[in-house]
Amino acid sequence: MNKGWVYHDKIGKSAIAQTVLEYYSQRYKHSTIAQWQARIELGQILLNQKPTTISTKLQAGDKLSYHRPPWQEPVVPLDFQILYQDPDLLVIDKPSGLPVLAGGGFLENTLWFQLQKLFPQQTPIPIHRLGRGTSGLMILARSPVAKSKLSQQMRSRQITKIYLAIAQGIIQQNQLTIEQPIGKLAHPVLGYIYGAKSDGKYARSECQVIARQSDRTLVKVKILTGRPHQIRIHLAAIGHPLLGDPLYQIGGIPVVTASAIEDQPLSRKTQPENNPDSQPPLITPGDCGYYLHAHHLKFLHPCKNQTVNLRSAPPEIFSNQIDPKFISQIT
Repeated sequence: MNKGWVYHDKIGKSAIAQTVLEYYSQRYKHSTIAQWQARIELGQILLNQKPTTISTKLQAGDKLSYHRPPWQEPVVPLDFQILYQDPDLLVIDKPSGLPVLAGGGFLENTLWFQLQKLFPQQTPIPIHRLGRGTSGLMILARSPVAKSKLSQQMRSRQITKIYLAIAQGIIQQNQLTIEQPIGKLAHPVLGYIYGAKSDGKYARSECQVIARQSDRTLVKVKILTGRPHQIRIHLAAIGHPLLGDPLYQIGGIPVVTASAIEDQPLSRKTQPENNPDSQPPLITPGDCGYYLHAHHLKFLHPCKNQTVNLRSAPPEIFSNQIDPKFISQIT
């Protein structure tokens, strides 16, 4: 069991005159009205630090806090390798299954929590993120100057990020560039979810086929932008979703059954309770099963006049899906 968490909300103009129950049941649809009512009546939800009722009307500036009791988190691999470390930055090799930040039922079983234990005085800050099901290389800043300069390199696309992916079906072209825009799509539970969207933000992925085998293709993907779930969406958009991807199917449109978005901050996260009476679990962007590995990172050290150039071999599960001779040829 973890130690529980407090979710904070500040009331804006759009929620004025709503009752406390209306606010939670309409905003956080992962739980039923009856569940939210029970939490309010049990005193788990406070209004301006005081107990409240289901019928209390909200005013602008009010502060709500939901004190979620401790819960049993899903088991995940907590081990990760540190491949590069100095006073300014850290590069780690994350296993598939380990969430980076809290959310989706995860609080302590996250990379962030493990880093807090290892570096309690000044916890490294992620410069970019990997989805829970994505393995491989991540850069984290350990000093303010490193955070600023690495973030600038990320914005100006000076950091080389190359991934390995196993896609469904046979991709005919040896090389291709995907520029499908990615944006927010309306979702009945989440509010929104990312997917292929004609008026979304520009996104660019450069793909090189490494091997074709039976009904799948091993692809090396260089991303020039960092949109949420970009590679998953892009390969699905051209008709080749990642092998095993439960969410993004042909067309790059997510299956509209998701109940949580992994990358939302914990205070805004929609999380079902571990309760047999709660709604059945639904597919989420954080669900694993797909084959995606952050293989290569190259960037300028933020405080030294030198290039950091690191590679990570794909995990063994890749060799279970693609002939190992092709894996061994990857550079």
